[in-house]
Amino acid sequence: MRNIVVISIMLVIALAPVGCQQREKQQPVSYTGAPLQTPLPTQQVEQMQEAVKAAPKNPQVWISLGDVLMDARRFGEAVDAYQKGLALDPKNVNARVDMGTCYRGLGKFDKAVEEYRKALKQDPNHLNGHRNLAVVLSYDLHNTAEGLKEFKRYLELAPNAPDSEAIKQSVRELSSGKTAGK
Repeated sequence: MRNIVVISIMLVIALAPVGCQQREKQQPVSYTGAPLQTPLPTQQVEQMQEAVKAAPKNPQVWISLGDVLMDARRFGEAVDAYQKGLALDPKNVNARVDMGTCYRGLGKFDKAVEEYRKALKQDPNHLNGHRNLAVVLSYDLHNTAEGLKEFKRYLELAPNAPDSEAIKQSVRELSSGKTAGK
């Protein structure tokens, strides 16, 4: 049984970066609404919780638990998992950005902005950090000027990103005072 748990943990660690990259590519983009995802089965959450019990000092296992909980829209629990992972690996920018996204899901927009800014301080070119910060500033906190700066920075860094047309549209709408939600 212990060997199965260890093998499962090793697989989770080995596949976690690929899973996150795939999620970034496949995740539907929603700038004004909640993330467009189907919650993951409880079984995956339970498997990751078991992996954390088996390897509590492994930051990637905590972060992977946070990812699964975030995908299941269990944002409060995901924040706790990301905090534990970041305590062990404070330089993990992706986990910090994901934790910011969970704070947004909880309606804690100021905390989301705080986490995105911390991530961007560590990696000023982090695409998701700029995009997510722009979304919260523009649509949740109604700070259009700052949100536009972040959207424009994203486009400077990735002018041909898969979502660049949607972001350009958001920039046009925000610049003209018209947003999709109005």
